[in-house]
Amino acid sequence: MKVNSFLLALIFGLTPLMWAQEPQAPRPGGSQARGEHREPMKEIHQQEMGAMKADIQNMKSALAQMKANLLTIKDVNEFARWRNNVDLWETLVGHMERMQKRMESLGTGTEPHRLGSPPSPSQTQQKPE
Repeated sequence: MKVNSFLLALIFGLTPLMWAQEPQAPRPGGSQARGEHREPMKEIHQQEMGAMKADIQNMKSALAQMKANLLTIKDVNEFARWRNNVDLWETLVGHMERMQKRMESLGTGTEPHRLGSPPSPSQTQQKPE
């Protein structure tokens, strides 16, 4: 009985592995389909980048207003609380700006980057700041 169970488990365990090793036939028109798919993705990327830039500008404006309000706070504890809040938001805005620049560099490169695949070496090169 144990041998039958083992063989059954072995068959079910190895079948997916064997299917994965079968060579995949290229799809007809594969490169053409990728080209057709790339244009809408490029437009979506541009729209998302525009939205991110607008969000960052709004956050910078609100942050500037928070900094100006710091000057009006007289209570030491309240001032410290708001100073910490401003520091936190400065960090977040700085992070978003770096991410936006990174996304722009990935979107404007000559080599496409596919989600789920590692970026090519030319896409991962760090630029000095």
